[in-house]
Amino acid sequence: MKIIAMIPARYSASRFPGKLMQDLGGKPVITRTYEATIETQLFDDVVVVTDSAIIFKEIESIGGKVVMSIKEHECGSDRIAEAVEFMDVDIVVNVQGDEPFTEVDSLKKLIQVFKEDDKKEVDLASLMVHITDDEEIKNPNTVKVIVDQKDFALYFSRSPIPYPRDKEVATKYFKHKGVYAFRKQALLDFYRLPMLVLEASEKIECIRYLEYGKRIKMVETNVQGVEIDTPEDLERAKKLWK
Repeated sequence: MKIIAMIPARYSASRFPGKLMQDLGGKPVITRTYEATIETQLFDDVVVVTDSAIIFKEIESIGGKVVMSIKEHECGSDRIAEAVEFMDVDIVVNVQGDEPFTEVDSLKKLIQVFKEDDKKEVDLASLMVHITDDEEIKNPNTVKVIVDQKDFALYFSRSPIPYPRDKEVATKYFKHKGVYAFRKQALLDFYRLPMLVLEASEKIECIRYLEYGKRIKMVETNVQGVEIDTPEDLERAKKLWK
């Protein structure tokens, strides 16, 4: 299997515009993410795909691989799909541009899902983290996921799922981490299929796969990582980098 990493890099993020070009230990966040992904040595290729001339020039300046999006896109999956449509590749791993602390073991687990999937039952795989903090469980910025007994995703939501009606039940909550590994065809299907009501309501792109009957294998990881969504997140990342 040919496995590549694609890093979608949008400049004008709604909550923290320009975050990918913020300094992290002397280099922009997107550069740190790109270099960390290369250093995993898990991929046949690593490519940044962006809508920004600023980010394009930055990756180009370090000798990295980068492509410019031709169209405007609603989400990272669409941006990646446009870029890989004519590439010779089997598995595409979406590494978030705002997660510079790329964690090797978690990525290995995602890739292993496809190596073990002889029947090709899995369309995409993604990560989840067990969470216990009540504020995080209730926070709509934290996407939660529920799975079946084989760890296939049943649903994703910004609301707490499952709802804890019976307080005596030992309910476990899982946060969805936005790192995906796709079969190329599943990614292209996503790109060509229109958004439906549930995705539009929750603003969670992976719901589209479920609405069209795709199967998402969730892989549990213990690594929370640092997603840089706010200036406060950036400060935490800087301390961690030191």
